[in-house]
This record gives sequence, structure tokens and C-alpha cells, in this order.
Amino acid sequence: MDDCQPPSRRKILIIRFSAIGDIVLTTPVIRAIKAQIPHVEIHFLVKREYASLLEYNPHISKIHAYSGNLKATQQALREEHFDFIVDLQKNYRSKRIVSALHVPAGTFSKHNILKWIFVNFKINFLPNIHIVDRYFEAVKKLNVVHDGGGLDFYIPENKEFDEEDLPAVFENGFVAVALGSLHGTKRIPVHKIVDIARILYKPVMLLGGKDVISMGDDIVSQLGDKAYNGCGKFTIFQSASILKQADCLLTGDTGMMHIAAALQIPIASLWGNTVPEFGMYPYMPQQEDKFRIFEVCTLPCRPCSKLGYEKCPKKHFNCMNHISTLEVAEWINKF
Repeated sequence: MDDCQPPSRRKILIIRFSAIGDIVLTTPVIRAIKAQIPHVEIHFLVKREYASLLEYNPHISKIHAYSGNLKATQQALREEHFDFIVDLQKNYRSKRIVSALHVPAGTFSKHNILKWIFVNFKINFLPNIHIVDRYFEAVKKLNVVHDGGGLDFYIPENKEFDEEDLPAVFENGFVAVALGSLHGTKRIPVHKIVDIARILYKPVMLLGGKDVISMGDDIVSQLGDKAYNGCGKFTIFQSASILKQADCLLTGDTGMMHIAAALQIPIASLWGNTVPEFGMYPYMPQQEDKFRIFEVCTLPCRPCSKLGYEKCPKKHFNCMNHISTLEVAEWINKF
């Protein structure tokens, strides 16, 4: 072999279509592959609406945006000639892609049957292991191991939010509050946020998409100048930049929670219909004192779903309503 010839480059495809939190949770795998496999080229297949989350990750060579056309996606990926596929989605579409490409692949245990048993019979057989650690099952064939680090989230300088643009009341610190979630039963109720905020030493910055603007307006109408409704006003990167400046994040089981974990921001995490035992709690290795989980463990109806509902099926929403307001506020006030 010619000594001047560059070493062969390995091409690896990672598949995770959605959503915000799930994609952020893949970043330790991305980082480990890049660090442990010489001359690797990492590609990532993700839904088009989430592609920007990975755009600034320095370990990724190319992003493939999935827009719903499975055949076209398979054809485009065939032309890349991958050496290995890391399937972190493990659903019908990702399995079809793996099958079509005829390439060695690895995946992980989703434990869907065990989750179903937990939801329907309230018996927990799930292993006590975070999904990030389960993701590394998918790269065992590559001899890639966990580096023990946390999550990554990269914010480009030109997309950061200038702290000088924050209202004057936020100059001496503030608490960020994540309002949005795909499922209503993961959202903290308005009255709970208001009651917590009234005890907090610092004002609150409300973050979320356009779908929770009215929720934010309701909170501001009750708290006045102690709250600012940023819902629908900021990009995901601007919201993350605001998180970096916050003293703490108050959140439900949301994607913003995982971004905060990546940025190593203290997190007060309130859990409704879902449970941390599913393995999706804040991932902060060696920094577990930076987050606190608040939940009502004694409810016979919980968990009622592995994902969530628009409204509480029992109509009482006690999983959120019965969380101690004072306990949450006192923990946040430590920061």
C-alpha cells in the first residue's frame, strides 16, 4: 500500500427521527463514535423539522432530512454506501431503511412490553438504566463505549440571545419555565406555575412555542412584572441561550429539560402521567445534585401512558396537582 494514500474512511449512519429531547439524548453516542473510530464520517437521518438541532454539531459530517418519502430516502441513502447503521429510532420506518440498505446495523432495547406492563398493570419490571446508556447497546458491534460524559447541545454565536435584551427585572437572575410539550399531561398546570412563582425569589421567563402563548399570557396576567412571556418569540437556539443565563429551569418531562441537562443548568423536573423509570429523566452524570425530580409516587393511576394525553383521562390530573408547591419553590430558591 502506498504510504501516501489516506487511510480508509468509515461511514456510519445514525437514525433518530424525532423529537427534540430524544435527539439531544443521542449526542453522547455521536461524540463517542467520533472520538473512538479513526477517520469516521458520521451521517444522521432526522425529520426535516428537527434537522437544525444537529446542524452545528461538529462531530456530524452530513444531515439527511426525512420529509416523509421513505422510498426517496432509501435511494438517497443507498448512494452513500454506509459501512454501519446505528438505529436509535427502532420503529417501522427505521427498520425498513436498515433492511433496504443491506448494511450491518446495531440497535437497542426499547422495553416496550415492559412499559406496557407498567402502564396497564402498574408493575415495574424495567431495568434501572437511563436511555442514554441503553443507546450504547447499538454501538457494541463497533466496540464503541460510553465516555462517561453528559449530553451536548451546540449554540452558534450568531444565534445566541443577547442578555442585554432581557427585561431589566431579569438583570439579577431569573428562573426559566418550560411550558410546552407535545402532550398536555406532561405540562405543568398554570395554577401550579403561578403558585410556585409567587414563592420564588427571582422572576420567571416563560419559554415555549406558539402553541402555549395563551398559557403564558394567563400566567403573566396573574404574576405581573414577575413574569415575562417569551413563548413563540424565540428560536430553539435563543431559548437555549436564555437557559444558559438562568439560575434554574422549572419544567415537566420536556425536550427543554434535556437541553438544560446538556447545558448543565439546575433543573426542577415535575412529572405528570409519565415516570422517570421509563429512563428519560435528566441525564447529568456525576452532577445529579443539579436536578431534582418531583412526582406523586402513590397514585394508583400512574403511569397512565408511556407518552401522554391531551388531558388527564381521570379528569383530576392529581399527578401534577398534588406535587408540593412549597417543596418545589424551596428547592429552586437554593439556586
